[in-house]
Amino acid sequence: MLKTFSSVTPFIKFDPTRVIIDNLVFKFHYRWTFIILIVATILVTSQQYIGEHIKCISDTIPSHVINTYCFFTPTFTLVRHLNNTALRAGSIFQPGIGPHEVEAEPIKRHAYYQWVPFVLFSQALTFYVPRFLWKAWEGGRVKSLVFGLRMVGLTQYLKNKSLQIGNLTIPSLGETEARVKDIRRTMIDRMRLNQSWGAHLVMAEVLNLLNVILQIYLTNMFLGGAFYTLGFAVLRERWTDKMDVLDVVFPKVTKCHFQKFGPSGSLQLHDTLCVMALNIINEKIYAILWFWYAFLFIVTALGLIWRVLTLFFYKSNTFSKVAFYWAKPGRIDEQELDAVIQKCNFSNWMFLFFLRTNLSEFLFKKIIFHLASEFPDPTVDNSINERLDKAAPSHTHMSKIDEVDYPLLKHKDSDKVE
Repeated sequence: MLKTFSSVTPFIKFDPTRVIIDNLVFKFHYRWTFIILIVATILVTSQQYIGEHIKCISDTIPSHVINTYCFFTPTFTLVRHLNNTALRAGSIFQPGIGPHEVEAEPIKRHAYYQWVPFVLFSQALTFYVPRFLWKAWEGGRVKSLVFGLRMVGLTQYLKNKSLQIGNLTIPSLGETEARVKDIRRTMIDRMRLNQSWGAHLVMAEVLNLLNVILQIYLTNMFLGGAFYTLGFAVLRERWTDKMDVLDVVFPKVTKCHFQKFGPSGSLQLHDTLCVMALNIINEKIYAILWFWYAFLFIVTALGLIWRVLTLFFYKSNTFSKVAFYWAKPGRIDEQELDAVIQKCNFSNWMFLFFLRTNLSEFLFKKIIFHLASEFPDPTVDNSINERLDKAAPSHTHMSKIDEVDYPLLKHKDSDKVE
């Protein structure tokens, strides 16, 4: 059994080198929903767990013929016999099964089971589409900067030599310092050039919400309008009535009419009874999907509310401090953080957020410090550079502190360099 589901293991294994470019809500869509739907597809196509998908009873028609015919043509149940009272009284033995007395009697046809694996697989692909688009829009920018810096806390012991542990590389102290300067320079360049990064992220998250709404709607159409209230009906009827909504939508026993010509050329009707073993799996799948889609819709809507809050309040120092702590716990100097975020637009702020998600506390603090030195607060000044300007003749140029990649912040009212 485990071998059957081995195709989904790459999506659930832990990878310490994986760079985070989204949030938990996004992962619910492209990872967990994708896995649930792929597992469901495997279940409904595997005969080893439920045997034959359909078995029909007939005295004169060969079993393999009637089974194949009734699987590929819609079976049906009689609406008149979808009756809880008759089922409890013993007048019928299965919901929807009884004598077909009137030719024009209303019937409920069941043909969806032929399409279940195709629908589930196509839905799995649609939940991965926003992720695919976001990766294309993001372009691997975050990964190119932070890859290999997960265990950077150990670099202080490595000095000038990096350390390889399996697939994980721990950079040396010199390499880390060089990477910090690259990140700082890239961040400054992004502030001037790339303004659409955050908009693409918001677009991908909106696509997630639209997709889950679309899939709920299409699933409801696929099940003949029964999906919207399926979960509520299951909770209400499953343990009280002998016939619940799952027995109506996913009947375990159905009827099938097979017609053939007799010896004299007249048309003969064969009324057969079919056991729908596949519906034992189908009803569990769609009951679980109802609750999962409901959960997914709620958390996706909440995730978009959070995104709207970031859009309106990212300039707030308090909000940014809370958001960055939420991304990964750790203290950040409020003065330095405020100096940076006041120069950021939404795309730059989101880029900083994902840097914080992927980097350790002390490394992110170092990046913020370097960026704050590039964008000092009005109440803060680098007086060392002022002294260099005053001391240097007008016709000469002396390198300033931040021009040699060693930025320092200094309060005006203090002689102590921080």
